[in-house]
Parts: sequence; structure tokens; C-alpha cells
Amino acid sequence: MPWIILIVAGLFEVVWAYCMKQSDGFTRLGPTALMLVTMFVSIWLLALAMRSLPLGTSYMVWTGIGAVGSFVAGIVMLGEVASPMRLVAAALIVAGIAVMKLAS
Repeated sequence: MPWIILIVAGLFEVVWAYCMKQSDGFTRLGPTALMLVTMFVSIWLLALAMRSLPLGTSYMVWTGIGAVGSFVAGIVMLGEVASPMRLVAAALIVAGIAVMKLAS
């Protein structure tokens, strides 16, 4: 169960990062409010997962999901460039998460 909570926490991190972009420097109230709520939920879920999982593993997986998820959201929803080097970088992050999961 802690792994499921951690994955959901990472997904909430993607949402708050996307909302931060949509807030236009905190000038738009709706995205800013949603960012704050999802940020709180993400960190709260991370804290719950950390009750059972090691700090380093939890934090690496959480930030990795957030980083790769935000990268994918930027490509899919914002039309950002998916260059070969950026895809390799994202793949390396995913590989690092997989190795960290296997090591725990």
C-alpha cells in the first residue's frame, strides 16, 4: 500500500507543476488555488508513504514521477519539444526509479 500512496503522491506532483505553469506566475487565481491544494495533497501522501518506505527511496521515486510526468504533460498538453536528448534524459530517470525500487 505505501507504494500505491507514493505513486499517487507523484501524480499529484505532476498536477501541481502543471497548475503552476498555468497560473502564469501566480496571476491566475484558479490554477494557483488548485496548485496549492494539489501540492499539499502530494506532500501529505509522500509523508504517509514515508512511514513505511525509506527516505531516499521515497523522495527519489516521488520526484522522479513528478519530473517525468511533468515532462510528458508538457509534451502532450503544452506542445513542448520531445527531442531525442530530452527523451533519453527522461528514460534515464525512469531507469533510476526502477533500479531504486528493485534495490528496496
